[in-house]
Amino acid sequence: DVQLVESGGGSVQAGGSLRLSCVVSGDTYRSYCMGWFRQAPGKEREGVASIWSFAWSTAYADSVKGRFTISQDITKNTLYLQMNSLKPEDTAMYYCAAEQARCRWIGYQDWRYNYWGQGTQVTVS
Repeated sequence: DVQLVESGGGSVQAGGSLRLSCVVSGDTYRSYCMGWFRQAPGKEREGVASIWSFAWSTAYADSVKGRFTISQDITKNTLYLQMNSLKPEDTAMYYCAAEQARCRWIGYQDWRYNYWGQGTQVTVS
């Protein structure tokens, strides 16, 4: 049983920054693939970044490479997404997700992630 709660979204101007947080509770002692996804109105949900807790392996969507950074603080049971140089096209609802698997096995196939947060809205203008 895993519960995820996102926070940190908001409205910013283009070029600004935000840091999203995802607090994890429940079964946190096993290795997980942790991912950030986003979905804009009328668009499919897409993967943004992921990190495998066991080996600290990270991956990023091409659209955010060099601008976003995924990280985790195990002592605080928290996943982060630092978002810099934000663009209007980054506007979306952002979700954190988790699955007990290697990220290389599941990638950004959202249907393979069993645990999801409620989302936090990011708006860039």
